[in-house]
Amino acid sequence: MDYGKRLRELRNSKYLSANALGRMVDLDQTMIYKIERNEAKPSLDSLERICSALDVTMAEFFADNPTEAANVTIRSVTSDDAELLEFRKELEEREDLQRFFRQLKSLSPQTLKRVIRYIKMVEEEEAKDNL
Repeated sequence: MDYGKRLRELRNSKYLSANALGRMVDLDQTMIYKIERNEAKPSLDSLERICSALDVTMAEFFADNPTEAANVTIRSVTSDDAELLEFRKELEEREDLQRFFRQLKSLSPQTLKRVIRYIKMVEEEEAKDNL
């Protein structure tokens, strides 16, 4: 994975200059540019601050695609629940739910599981209404 390219993509998607991001994470803009060109590697602490400033998790930062990180989260909270295992495939296939789960990344696993149960209940009720 090209972490420099990923950083540049995320920074640009937030319309941030290297200088603005640098100020947010207490790094000089030249260091941001060096990281983006893969000439320097950020420390773990710096990478955590960068991810926080860009509003992404570390998993999302390193994921090959945005839905991969959301799917990891969904898998982790549904893996021990037989009822939700069946519903997981649908969750992982729907882009609208992927976007939704990326917004919920800060929730605890227990709360995330409650959200998934609620979505499942709503989906089941809508399916009944459409019969």
